[in-house]
Amino acid sequence: MPVESGVITLELWVLFFVILSVTIAIDLGLFHKIKRKLSKTKSTEIEHVMSSKEALGWTLTWISLAGVFAVVIYFTLGNDKMIEFVTGYALEKSLSVDNMFVFLLVFTTLGIPHKYQHRVLSFGILSAIAMRIILILVGASLLDNFQWMIYIFGGLLWYTAIRMIIQKEEKKIELEKNIAVRILKKFMPVNLSLVGNKFIIPINGIMHATPLLVALAIIELTDLVFAMDSIPAVLAITRDPFIVITSNVFAILGLRALYFLIGGMMEKFQYLKPGLIILLLFIGTKMIISEFYHIPTVTSLIIVFVILTTVIVASLLRTPKIAKQE
Repeated sequence: MPVESGVITLELWVLFFVILSVTIAIDLGLFHKIKRKLSKTKSTEIEHVMSSKEALGWTLTWISLAGVFAVVIYFTLGNDKMIEFVTGYALEKSLSVDNMFVFLLVFTTLGIPHKYQHRVLSFGILSAIAMRIILILVGASLLDNFQWMIYIFGGLLWYTAIRMIIQKEEKKIELEKNIAVRILKKFMPVNLSLVGNKFIIPINGIMHATPLLVALAIIELTDLVFAMDSIPAVLAITRDPFIVITSNVFAILGLRALYFLIGGMMEKFQYLKPGLIILLLFIGTKMIISEFYHIPTVTSLIIVFVILTTVIVASLLRTPKIAKQE
């Protein structure tokens, strides 16, 4: 699939990076600094705690912003590219929700309170954006130069789906066995005592990693693994780096607010995992058979939304029954 070129695409790249820079500055830094100045608070130990109402506001803001950008794509690149963006965004958003279970598991295992969690996620989102842009460019390049890679990517999605089927649900992370923690220990010793919002603290003149840095290391490695699944999935929809990058980044930007919005309700989504398995199997199949049969992007969009709607409705209907039984 050829990539759009010309002045319009260049303008869209500029618009995208302007939006990205402004939103990151407001959401991850400037917004909290302004609040501290207004409250005349000088202490760096006081952390902003995102309420459910604020998380809902930010979640709707991110979704609306993605919607506005989809409209911009429609008027500049056409209907087909807009559908590709919306499909990629919906797919990435749904797959990224699975990340939240890992976030919750990490914070629970390390005993990191709610007021420090947003600090870890803020750094995690910034590095995730940079990492995914690189992976997307590499993945798109591989598909353009080696057509047989489409079977590798499709098989990877099938492997992930099968792994999710047989994988046991973890209740706690075994820190000593976790590969991210073991890698971190090669660079510095780890102190699992929480010391405010610090990532690194000196002990006897030696810098030690705190639970916040340990959490960040685990989240980053986990996101890398998830990216190896989600990026091929979006590349099955389109190979246009602009669409893949923008849909991924817009989905990631709202992940932190979405975590604080539904973090306490994740156990209610009983059918999320089966839904994600079906999604991965469908997208994997779409990639593998693409050389023989092309599934239209509109059809993919409809299937993705039907699966997600079914998962959400079924989970909401099941939750009251579980509560009644309990």
